[in-house]
Amino acid sequence: MSEVKVNKISPRTGTTFTIGDSGDTISTAGTISANTVAATTLTVNGESVTALQNPTITSISPDTITNDATSITITGTNFISVPFVDAINASTGAITQANSVTYNSSSSITANFTLTTDGTYYIRVENNDGLAVRSTTALLTVSDAPTWSTAAGSLGTVAAGEAVSLSVSATSDSTVAYSETTSVLTSNADTPASTMNLSLDPSTGAITGTAPSPDSETTYIFTLRATDDESQTADRAFSITVSVGITEGMQFN
Repeated sequence: MSEVKVNKISPRTGTTFTIGDSGDTISTAGTISANTVAATTLTVNGESVTALQNPTITSISPDTITNDATSITITGTNFISVPFVDAINASTGAITQANSVTYNSSSSITANFTLTTDGTYYIRVENNDGLAVRSTTALLTVSDAPTWSTAAGSLGTVAAGEAVSLSVSATSDSTVAYSETTSVLTSNADTPASTMNLSLDPSTGAITGTAPSPDSETTYIFTLRATDDESQTADRAFSITVSVGITEGMQFN
């Protein structure tokens, strides 16, 4: 049996490169990487050899998280169990290692991060063979979710048929928009029995219009959503009670 030693080979892309014959002993001085033999058919000792591949990152989900510990799923290729994953602050360069990494498949891993600084982050994945990739853009945004300033529950009582002027408020690190997730406050599908047919200003949170006129005192329960520029949301349940006065006179003898 002969021994063949091969050093510093850089075959052209797309070529077929054969080292030795079946039964020969082949020695390599280092790692044969995909960057060296990309798109090259490599045969060693009569057997086809698969070159090591750099991992790639296609996308992450979710792409916006808060400062709390949160898991993100990273989709890509050529992941090897179990890789190291880092988040790199795009402004400061500070590197935060994932709390934990779960290998799902060669195209999916899940990393849990606690990132205390708001901002955008690059994601870096390093396989345990030393090959690594960093996302070309800052894929991950860390941002505060909206916080409601208005307490949950009753917004107050209004008289039937009277003008309504109420409001709700929420804050975030970006502009907040307001909407209803139920179909009670702004719907007219069943007014006055179960809907109010009022208006909700998406920019200010103002609730205006004319109160419905039910037959008896009615409490309308609905859920509003605050959404910031990063599409983070916070929901809160509120209610408005419509009071009904005595409309018929009574005579006592």
